[in-house]
Amino acid sequence: MEKKITTSSANSNDVSARRKALNLGGQLGLVADGDYKPANASVAARGEHRQRKLIANYQKNLESIYQLALDHTPSDVTGIDLDPDWLYHFFEMAEKIHNPKMQDLWARILAREIVKPGNFTIETLDTLKKLTQREALILERALGLGSTFNNETRLKLLSRYRVTGGWTTYFRNNPIRLIDLSKCGLPYSSILTMIHAGILHPEEFETGRLTKGEEIKVTYPHKQLSLIPKIPHIVVGYYRFTNIGNELAQLVSPKLESNVFEVIRSTLNDDFVIQ
Repeated sequence: MEKKITTSSANSNDVSARRKALNLGGQLGLVADGDYKPANASVAARGEHRQRKLIANYQKNLESIYQLALDHTPSDVTGIDLDPDWLYHFFEMAEKIHNPKMQDLWARILAREIVKPGNFTIETLDTLKKLTQREALILERALGLGSTFNNETRLKLLSRYRVTGGWTTYFRNNPIRLIDLSKCGLPYSSILTMIHAGILHPEEFETGRLTKGEEIKVTYPHKQLSLIPKIPHIVVGYYRFTNIGNELAQLVSPKLESNVFEVIRSTLNDDFVIQ
């Protein structure tokens, strides 16, 4: 005899975690819905019911993203027909986006591609699809610390500098000075998260060896710093955003902690003039 399955009720002694677990039964076809009674349905029928609800949710997600995209799409510029293959992959991924904030990101991608195709690759879409809400918040903080050097356009995450030679090295316990990014809301665990997501390159990069007085202009969101070495033989280290990271930067608003520049100045002040 088939075992009766019921998840529709919970007594008042149930803790909230159990209630949340019971609520998942609705996604598995285990909760009564109109004429549908899970206790009277076979396993196959429950599976079909679940599949119908899943498809309905996917359709709802796409419609929500489409409506948001209309709000983001200007009417005073010429639109472009999207590549059918790109659009197929977009819809296939976007239908599985349930979070309203993430849906807005996907809507802005669609709107921008209609205006000017080629900004967002399928690889970027795949990365964005896998981002959780927590990871999206980490990305906001990473972009708040993201900067460009001089006339370059690729985003970097300034992380350290080191002295590679000269007489001053004899008076240093450690030639490397690290910027404590954890004080800026980005601990090393968050950097690893961005690396695993394909948003940051796993290895750190360095500038060439700077001469005394050689200026580097570091442009952050809404602020630019001028770093001028007081001594020669300095190289600046940084993480570099990948192509995917640079594409996502077009969508995600950076979140800048209020103490960022205080942390940077306190780290660099000994060997740089900061303007």
